[in-house]
Amino acid sequence: MKFYVCLASKPFIEKSLGRKRTFTKKQGTIVLFIISSSSSSLIPTALTSNKMQHRQEIDRRRSVVVELALGDCYVDGETFNLEKAVCSHGLFMMAPNRWDTLSKTLERPLRLSENINDNDHEQSLLVRITQPFDSPHLLILRVFGTDSLSTIHQRSLLGQVRRMLRLSVEENKRVKEFHEICGEAKERGFGRVFRSPTLFEDMVKCMLLCNCQWSRTLSMAEALCELQLELNSPSSAASFSVADNQNNLNCITTKSEHFIPRTPAGKESRKRARAYGCSRNLLERLTEVEEIVDEGKPNASLTLGFSDGKEVILPKNDICQAATEGSEVSISAPFNPDPSEDRELSSFNQLGNFPSPKGLAGLDESFLATRCGLGYRAGRIVKLAKGIVEGRIQLKELEEACSNPSSSNYDKMTEQLREIDGFGPFSCANVLMCLGYYHVIPTDSETIRHLKQVHRRTSTIQEVQRDVERIYGKYAPFQFLAYWSEVWHFYEEWFGKFSEMPHSGYKLITAANMRRKRNGKCKKLKITSAEKLDV
Repeated sequence: MKFYVCLASKPFIEKSLGRKRTFTKKQGTIVLFIISSSSSSLIPTALTSNKMQHRQEIDRRRSVVVELALGDCYVDGETFNLEKAVCSHGLFMMAPNRWDTLSKTLERPLRLSENINDNDHEQSLLVRITQPFDSPHLLILRVFGTDSLSTIHQRSLLGQVRRMLRLSVEENKRVKEFHEICGEAKERGFGRVFRSPTLFEDMVKCMLLCNCQWSRTLSMAEALCELQLELNSPSSAASFSVADNQNNLNCITTKSEHFIPRTPAGKESRKRARAYGCSRNLLERLTEVEEIVDEGKPNASLTLGFSDGKEVILPKNDICQAATEGSEVSISAPFNPDPSEDRELSSFNQLGNFPSPKGLAGLDESFLATRCGLGYRAGRIVKLAKGIVEGRIQLKELEEACSNPSSSNYDKMTEQLREIDGFGPFSCANVLMCLGYYHVIPTDSETIRHLKQVHRRTSTIQEVQRDVERIYGKYAPFQFLAYWSEVWHFYEEWFGKFSEMPHSGYKLITAANMRRKRNGKCKKLKITSAEKLDV
């Protein structure tokens, strides 16, 4: 059995817990956080995974299966393909979505009610969506954590799945029309663009796409889902005793690299990024020290080293005794020591659902900005949530008005969105794309890069909208679908099929990794063996 030790401050632990969860491949692992204070006192807090895994195992056995008949969801004789429908846009990579590369299934929590005024809207259940090989005209929804579902709850879950995968008669018609004018997309099986189960989630994620690197966007979405788990289950912490595990203690390993936050610096000012400084500075003080404490040696001790030469020696007996005394602890997310050993143990046990408007409306902007690394976006997200909760922003009416999207009402819908703080031209175009408006292409620096790299056309931010219209105008009213089919195909030529990419590889999808070397050869990405195993 391994015993991992991290010396850190309490705020850093609360923020970083859950960022890196693959501590070991053995069950029964103990993770010990030693909290440092100004008085240099050491307060060990221990977490064991045995009891939690037992509860999760019981919870996994409780599930309900719901079938979703695809009906007429096929185009030109080709049946609906779950893999292509999901892995069609970067939104599928953002938490809490979880695509399994081996089983080709989508897993994420969904709400029991789509109405934000219902109490059930704040309750979520993990749902795994599968398309059986022997029944391609059917989707299987396995809903975990419950023994039964009411008709209303089933209808709500099915509605959210249909929205994500764009399963509707109108959408089928658009895909068919698009394939008639874009043969390349038809050959690739591209036609549906993945989106979120709710418009609110789409709107917030479109904000997260602005003015930052893709890896930062992924980190912000994950942090929001961690926060939602804290908001819904502040007392769902792991509270365990390590007394039963003391006799099985074989070694103690200290590796500070497990706790390094993966959120990269975005394009914001340093002033906005100061929230990350304290955690970085703390880790810079740590040096990796590994001490093996053999069982049966009563005088064994653990030495913690610092870059400034200072050392703290903690006897083994003191570690175990203090750990036992401080075994009751609240954490931000349940702990899963080895997802690779048990594929049934889902990401929902580590992340919550995407936050609801009610969950965000009552939060302090500064807290949200610091907790999730949102920067200036925090204030805009809180204002959006408050507007929805107070009834000033009617998402249901907005979505119903876009049920039959056309170029004639696009400007009207744009004006409504622009009245909401935080929605500029790029965000509005992305939100309306999610609502089915495909004749406008959301343009940004990535669009400029694509035109230069693929079409050898040098463009500027002022000219890019005109240039994309010249290139993709022939595909009207599906200019975006033609453009995105081309972009997505280009991405996969560089990075490989996204449906087969480990989750750890998502953060590598950046413009910097798509530049050619001076000799003209493509820059190859190096993915470690651990990343290939997605651990």
